[in-house]
Amino acid sequence: MADYFTNFSLILDLPDESAQTYALDLAEVAASQRFSDDLSTLPPDFPESLREILEYWCFETKAESPSQPGQYGLWLHSMDGGIDAACAFIQHLLKKFKLTDAVSFEWSHDCSKPRTDAYGGGAAFITADKIKTMTTGEWLQKQHDAHERQLQRKGAKP
Repeated sequence: MADYFTNFSLILDLPDESAQTYALDLAEVAASQRFSDDLSTLPPDFPESLREILEYWCFETKAESPSQPGQYGLWLHSMDGGIDAACAFIQHLLKKFKLTDAVSFEWSHDCSKPRTDAYGGGAAFITADKIKTMTTGEWLQKQHDAHERQLQRKGAKP
């Protein structure tokens, strides 16, 4: 039997200690509700945008102090995925605290055994308005499609 992993790790800078506390509290509630089918137990002010992704909340969130004293942040990391939930959480924080920065991170897919379908990864680019992601599989498919179009233009058979 093989074990599959989706790894990512990033530091998200936040404006102040109250933002960090809010984010940590929100992450704790979300993580505790991951396996719950009853969303009525969520606090009434729990963000609507995060309710739909709770089942994918399989990443850890810890307080992180970036390199400068007086700065606040979060360390988000996982070996089990949670990419969509992490992206939605980051976007929520960007919107809530009116942060204009873009946040980006990469992830990797890995396996404990050499399986042909086990490797890859992707990247996310997040702003308060948009989340853009791309996997290595999508990139490879675009390259194959472009190659086939080029062969067709030249009259060769793919």
